[in-house]
Amino acid sequence: MSVLGKLFGTGGGKGSKGGPTPQEAIQRLRDTEEMLSKKQEFLEKKIEQELTAAKKHGTKNKRAALQALKRKKRYEKQLAQIDGTLSTIEFQREALENANTNTEVLKNMGYAAKAMKAAHDNMDIDKVDELMQDIADQQELAEEISTAISKPVGFGEEFDEDELLAELEELEQEELDKNLLDISGPETVPLPNVPSVALPSKPVKKKEEEDDDMKELENWAGSM
Repeated sequence: MSVLGKLFGTGGGKGSKGGPTPQEAIQRLRDTEEMLSKKQEFLEKKIEQELTAAKKHGTKNKRAALQALKRKKRYEKQLAQIDGTLSTIEFQREALENANTNTEVLKNMGYAAKAMKAAHDNMDIDKVDELMQDIADQQELAEEISTAISKPVGFGEEFDEDELLAELEELEQEELDKNLLDISGPETVPLPNVPSVALPSKPVKKKEEEDDDMKELENWAGSM
């Protein structure tokens, strides 16, 4: 099918009866953009050619130069129109792509919601509660078994822990009493012996000399 055929809807197609699908519309807009882009390239070349012709004729053939400039103006006008059309088509295509994306997102979300509903249809909340209760009971039973296994086994011999503690206290008290009996009285510290050598008597010679000096001083003072 030609580009024009796609653009104007000739030649039938799946979407001719119920309207085009978003994908078909987006593809047609892209084809139109491609066609207009080629048209742009053609006009740009024509404008360059006419400008070259106008420069070539110049003042030698003024009429031919003016005709070339007129054609250049027409091409430039068409090029400006195509630029505006391309901008409009690009905006429309982007809007359509966004709408198509939103449609696909909503479709997938609806599909997921249906799948979740189908999964929940096979579940009964009462059965779920019973299952969770069974799991809790089994966990509790497992803990009880682990506790029982971890306890030391006495191989048939059972002892009263209070009696054992009382006996241990008696043994400790006996050991303490024994230690107290073994301890003797306070240790006697030996005093130093009294020296047997007589201490020297107090010197009196110096005192006598001082008295003689005082008497001599008094006599000397009385004679004056």
